[in-house]
Amino acid sequence: MPDILVTENITGAEMDALRSAFDVVSEPQLWQSPDELHRRIEDFRAIVVRNQTKVNAELMAAGKRLEVIARAGVGLDNVDAAAASAAGIVVVYAPEQNSISVAELAIGMMLALARQLPAADASTKSGKWERQRFTGTELFNKTLGIVGLGRIGFLTAMRARAFGMEILAHDNFVNPDSFVVSECRAKLVGLDELLERSDVISCHLPETPQTMGLFNYERFSRMRSGAIFVNTSRGGVVDEADLVRALREKKLAGAALDVRAKEPPEKSELAEMENVLLTPHIAAFTVEGQRRVVTSVCRDVAAVLRGQPAKNYFNFPTPRRG
Repeated sequence: MPDILVTENITGAEMDALRSAFDVVSEPQLWQSPDELHRRIEDFRAIVVRNQTKVNAELMAAGKRLEVIARAGVGLDNVDAAAASAAGIVVVYAPEQNSISVAELAIGMMLALARQLPAADASTKSGKWERQRFTGTELFNKTLGIVGLGRIGFLTAMRARAFGMEILAHDNFVNPDSFVVSECRAKLVGLDELLERSDVISCHLPETPQTMGLFNYERFSRMRSGAIFVNTSRGGVVDEADLVRALREKKLAGAALDVRAKEPPEKSELAEMENVLLTPHIAAFTVEGQRRVVTSVCRDVAAVLRGQPAKNYFNFPTPRRG
């Protein structure tokens, strides 16, 4: 019987190694057919997904042979980890393998907005030469507010330090005496203070009931009029209608979003604004980052199927199915 079902486009040398050792069925579009996926899953010991496949309790119940669920990425938004734990199924993921990629994109977005690169590019390609119009600002001596000082927030802060930025951070789960705070020389402050004092705000939060819609009109209104907002974390933390309103009223100077509340998003006024930079959830998509992600999850899947413990697991290293 088959061993591993891959429901999205996941490739690489380590995936090839899995194929040489196990019976792997790869159907990159299967995530679009939940009913078919539920029917097929009962034959497999492992499922490997990205962020499109909904691995819920019903799917796990149908997968009577499932031993391991592999999420090729950091977040588990599309995997019901609690249901997996209750069923005794190992959940493996890549908690830090793409962190550098995301941090670099966050910095790139800050630079792009500070120097008005998207608008300048469009203007120049249209045949214009508007040097004075695109006078930008420097990041040097500006204040960066990091909301969420986890791995990616920390790496973003460290890179911002190289630009000579002062770092403010807000994170309810970080101890003021922790290594990450001292290493990036951040000052932990309340969210309102961070918004009021920062020239650039970079969001690095998970999507939870507490963070959903956190960035709304009230909070955008607290930002400096020339502030830049960057989100490379989860789309649900931003109320997009409120962001449009705040940008229209010049509550902030610009915004960069790599993630959206709904993906792919519906048509929005954001796409018409020249001070808004939009990308299609590509922060983790670098050659190096994806190689590390795929290598990590494939090796853990192989280990579990061979009766060995996983290394990057969310719940437990070996299956606990009855």
